[in-house]
Amino acid sequence: MKFRLQTGNPETLKVESAEDMADATGQMYPMDTEDAILFWNRIPVRLEYRYDIPVLLDDLVPLLEEVQDPNFSQTQVHWGSDTFSTEWRIARESDSLWIDSRWDSVHGSYEFLLNERSQLTVSIDSFVAEWLKVLRRITSDFAIHHVRLENDDIAVRARRLSSKSN
Repeated sequence: MKFRLQTGNPETLKVESAEDMADATGQMYPMDTEDAILFWNRIPVRLEYRYDIPVLLDDLVPLLEEVQDPNFSQTQVHWGSDTFSTEWRIARESDSLWIDSRWDSVHGSYEFLLNERSQLTVSIDSFVAEWLKVLRRITSDFAIHHVRLENDDIAVRARRLSSKSN
């Protein structure tokens, strides 16, 4: 498969409360734990639970909602972590998403390989299902640790996405 996510089994730290889902995610996972791995055209890209994923969450959840809307046609998203910086132009093609990417920074500094394979097509269902693996991992860890959020909008929407797509 050209687009896939592997969540790993990251360790967690106790977090009682946090401002929002991104803040809690950054606090909950220690620096030296397993990363999630995104496979882009068969190239593995590390996503740190402590640093990269919290930066993605505020854009990821709305993106997953948007691409499932039958009226969705196209969008652009910029993932802006220091070690996962990429811009994706996403367009709907029937039941699939065509993604054209520009990679600026990844762990290991092999952006040139990703930019050589910058385009991919993935079914909407697969794209959403792969990202939901990461969201389910995080929301499950929140539940285990009884994390309280001051602003739970993104977390509520992430749980709603996960429950609709089972």
